[in-house]
Amino acid sequence: MNIFIIGGKREVYFLVKSFTSKGYQLTIINQDVEFCKKMSRQFKITVVNGDGSKPFILDEAGIAYADMVIALTDSDPDNLVICQIAEKIYGIKKTFAIVSDPENIKIFMQLGVETVISTSYIISSIIEQRAIVDDIKNLTHIGEGNVALMEVDVTNDNPVIGKRIHEIHFPEQAIISCIMRDGKTVIPTGKTEIMEDDHLIIISELKVQSEVLKIIKGKVD
Repeated sequence: MNIFIIGGKREVYFLVKSFTSKGYQLTIINQDVEFCKKMSRQFKITVVNGDGSKPFILDEAGIAYADMVIALTDSDPDNLVICQIAEKIYGIKKTFAIVSDPENIKIFMQLGVETVISTSYIISSIIEQRAIVDDIKNLTHIGEGNVALMEVDVTNDNPVIGKRIHEIHFPEQAIISCIMRDGKTVIPTGKTEIMEDDHLIIISELKVQSEVLKIIKGKVD
């Protein structure tokens, strides 16, 4: 696979290290001269010093031969331009962009960027969940980072005990996908009753996680 990484700094180093260990071909485009020199000394990859949002720079770097483009610049508009050039001009289907503003995620995806991640959104969500409840066992982001899987233990003071799932008013963007009970796996239906010591595995969109946790733990305002 031939991968182009445009912009970025510290994260680029770890991506390059990971990708080269898998035998992928890499091209780095970056405006920082010293960073480019450092990367070319450390890795056997193609390094181009220039503005990766400029079509002629991308063309000269050989983007036409890329299988994947990863845009990591500090500018959301530049990352969008890079991915759109890759897709619409060169037919590259695998495009990946980092955005600073979480509100741009939907716009980017509507405009054809295959994968969009907001690191600030993910970090703030994790902090928020940890602040709400201490007994989340695991919190894993999946998909494009907009959906998370979390594991929550039901304790004796939780108001959901004794309720059937259809009686619990979860938001539409959340679902209890599995319950671990007495060492056994329960695939729940609307009639399944929540019991003390149940271990709930919940899939939800990030924007409703706080609401879901408050409902389970009885902290609804």
